[in-house]
Amino acid sequence: MTSSLLQQRRPRAHRAPTAAAAEAEAGAKAVASAVRPVPGGTAPTGILDWQHPRVRRLLEQARAQEPAAAGPGPLALLQAAHQTIVAEIRPVYSLDDRRPVSETLRRGRGSCSQRLAVLEAVARASGVPTRVRGLLVDGAFWYPRFPRLRFLVPDHVVLAWPEFQLDGGWLPASELFGSLPELSTDPGGGFTNSGGENMFEALSRTAVDWDGATRACPSSPGSPGSPGSPGSPGSRSSCDLSASISADLGHYSSRDLLFTDRGQTLCWAARRLGEPVLGRWSAGGRTT
Repeated sequence: MTSSLLQQRRPRAHRAPTAAAAEAEAGAKAVASAVRPVPGGTAPTGILDWQHPRVRRLLEQARAQEPAAAGPGPLALLQAAHQTIVAEIRPVYSLDDRRPVSETLRRGRGSCSQRLAVLEAVARASGVPTRVRGLLVDGAFWYPRFPRLRFLVPDHVVLAWPEFQLDGGWLPASELFGSLPELSTDPGGGFTNSGGENMFEALSRTAVDWDGATRACPSSPGSPGSPGSPGSPGSRSSCDLSASISADLGHYSSRDLLFTDRGQTLCWAARRLGEPVLGRWSAGGRTT
């Protein structure tokens, strides 16, 4: 059971659609994107404040750690930046999706959304344009994280999924470390959204597949796609997370525009009350 009590109120047109409406909206947005592709950008924004010295320092750290085997280049830099962020920013359940990247770096901790924003800021600082794909994810996807607090999990979560413009095309964050079919062969199985591994860290290990593109993936017991898991058909691979998508909100030239258009998942009061605890609660259940 999920909850809508703590969610931000949106205009009727922006509320969670039915399955049929979501499918129709996704189709319409796909057609619109094909006709008028959404551009990305490298300009700083309120969230992606990459001109701040903290972001510039992180960029230099990533440049110093670019894998020599891969050779210099924007993709190798983004991979190094990802690993630097994993090492430097502790994963927590922070609630403010609009927090500036420089503040996340100052705190040294952040949610998956906030750490994805850090990766975007580093990309823009290095000259790589970024944009985001808005996804409305079923709240049940987070049940494994909060087994005793399901009644507080929001009905849906607005997720800004980054894409990076490389070699004339758009590469989603899911494929920074290889194609989805390649990543889906990891013997550890798909991302389970439970235990010590979080979604940001999983990007370098396995396929985080929002579109059902994977055909084979070793199953992990209790994973969102394995038989018997809540909310997912047993026929899906453990890498296929498409059953958790309630709606595809389309592309936005920045995450700032997505959250301006759709709002954040939780209302201001819920974020204010929950941040002191959840903003320090790590995936391992420790608060500091």
